[in-house]
Amino acid sequence: MSDHAQLKAQLKALLKSHLPWHGARLAFVASVVLALLVVRTVSLPQLALAFPGRAQVDSHLKRLKRFFDGYEVNFNSVARPVVALLGLPPEAAIVLTLDRTNWKFGAVSINILTLGVAWNGTAIPLFWSLLVNKGGNSSTRDRIELLQRFLAVFGAARIDCLVADREFIGKAWFTYLRSAGIRFRIRIKADSRVATAQRKLVEAKTLFRSLPIGYCQTLRGRRRLWGHELYIIGLRLEDGTYLLLATPDTPETALDDYRKRWGIETLFGSLKTRGFQFESTHMTEPERIAKLVALLAIAFTWACRVGQWLHDTVKALRYKKHGRLEKSLFRYGYDALRHCLLKAVADFDTPSRLRPFLGLLSGT
Repeated sequence: MSDHAQLKAQLKALLKSHLPWHGARLAFVASVVLALLVVRTVSLPQLALAFPGRAQVDSHLKRLKRFFDGYEVNFNSVARPVVALLGLPPEAAIVLTLDRTNWKFGAVSINILTLGVAWNGTAIPLFWSLLVNKGGNSSTRDRIELLQRFLAVFGAARIDCLVADREFIGKAWFTYLRSAGIRFRIRIKADSRVATAQRKLVEAKTLFRSLPIGYCQTLRGRRRLWGHELYIIGLRLEDGTYLLLATPDTPETALDDYRKRWGIETLFGSLKTRGFQFESTHMTEPERIAKLVALLAIAFTWACRVGQWLHDTVKALRYKKHGRLEKSLFRYGYDALRHCLLKAVADFDTPSRLRPFLGLLSGT
């Protein structure tokens, strides 16, 4: 069996253990994921060129269009193989990241709300929704629906905490999180009205005005914010502005937890200009784009897992002065997978370069 066929079979087996799809559909999805790694674009004509087998390119292109046009996908089920690819223990509590990415294709706004798991400096997409006819922020209802999908599949016990930026604030939203028992570390705006120790409402930034640059402070006791008693943490940034967090508990770890939010920026960059050129798609229909995200989630996760394996066992990446790796784990794994796939096509008789990566598809 060729390297490509081995990879396709192994990936199909992983998907089969988590997705209730028939064999032909699973094999097709595996082929698309491998094609994504080869061509570095979500363009359907380009993906069709990278499909294996003797069928004509036009035939592959028609299959791709049929998948995006007609096949119904239960997007909640896609999260399970993604988590399996990461090799996370079933009982492991995870940090969830919530954010949004958007761009315009002509007059159409593509706006995707994404719930991911923070993992080794990036975020792995688990659930997402297309915000139809919206070019701006998500609503409380949008966010609740996304979290409800996570809870339906994994349960609240899997959540360590939720981290999110200043877009994801408000009384109704915080009320939902607390009623659902979801811990959070959410950045608030500098002008948010927070109670002083004397119960007077003032702009949050005024409570940290004496804080030196680079220093962090937690206000004594919980403070009233949007009808909730929460801990407020402030960090004075180098430009003199503030990073302010609200959390219901354990404020001593809130800032470290919140820093994991930056991983979702790595995710969006990797799906777009630094990876699969997601924003170059000509798709505008929400259902089609949601299917494309599902395929990208699987490809992205596998590349990240390969990158981590290479870093741990083959050649460790260097850390730069700012404390970050010289390249992301996604880029490390993505380049290695793509190189091996291209070599497998060009060099039929050489020993398999892909064999070390096959085991990672078992979720171990």
